[in-house]
Amino acid sequence: MVSPPAGPHPDTVRSAPGRLLAVLGAFDQEHPALSLTDIGRRAGLSLSTAHRLVGALRQWGALERDERGLYHVGLRLWELAALAPRGPALRQIALPYLEDLYEATHENVQLAVRDGSEVVYIEWLSGRSAVGVHIRVGARWPLHATGVGLALLAHCGVAEQEEYCAGALASFTPYTVTDAARLRRMLAEVRRTGVAVSSRQVTEDALSVAAPVRDPAGTVVAAVSVVVPYADAQVPVLAPAVRLAARGISRGLGWRPERHP
Repeated sequence: MVSPPAGPHPDTVRSAPGRLLAVLGAFDQEHPALSLTDIGRRAGLSLSTAHRLVGALRQWGALERDERGLYHVGLRLWELAALAPRGPALRQIALPYLEDLYEATHENVQLAVRDGSEVVYIEWLSGRSAVGVHIRVGARWPLHATGVGLALLAHCGVAEQEEYCAGALASFTPYTVTDAARLRRMLAEVRRTGVAVSSRQVTEDALSVAAPVRDPAGTVVAAVSVVVPYADAQVPVLAPAVRLAARGISRGLGWRPERHP
């Protein structure tokens, strides 16, 4: 029997920029340090191609190699990331208001932005006795499962909201919202009250209260939240504090409510 012709080599399927991005994309929160072999496997590249691309990225400063021979993301990428308006620049403006919110609550305080169907955390202040959370800077979670995610999703375009609600809604606890109709009602409530409440959706012992952050045009670009133990949660007390922090950050970004209510 004649064997069918082999398909294209994995290295030839993607463009050169695509292969470079695949190398960088091999790194994530669970894999911050990788060997050359691991990079090639996770990027879907041959060892020789991975070696060539890693060498080029290392020379430019995008990757660094430690004494064990493992590769890490380099400082050159951190320098570029610092220019992102939704990254360190936003964090710098927001930090004093996040610290005020922390001092008022002594609970976990978070700042996050939206990236597609996920929320990405760009700052997190944690108290020693605060409830444990599965959050760290750079962590990603589905929008519907967190307070900041609900605050961001509620202010997306209608078409984007419908597309999200129509998709699969991941579940993490018995309390995670997985019903599209219920999610739509929650989003409407967020827009009505100005705050989002996510109760026991990620862990069964935590509740978060979040509020949207606006840019000079009034567009929601981020969200701030406080996460407290579910058993001790007092939403009516927390909501004004979170709204105040979000409003302060928004003003720091240039938003003026008299121009964009």
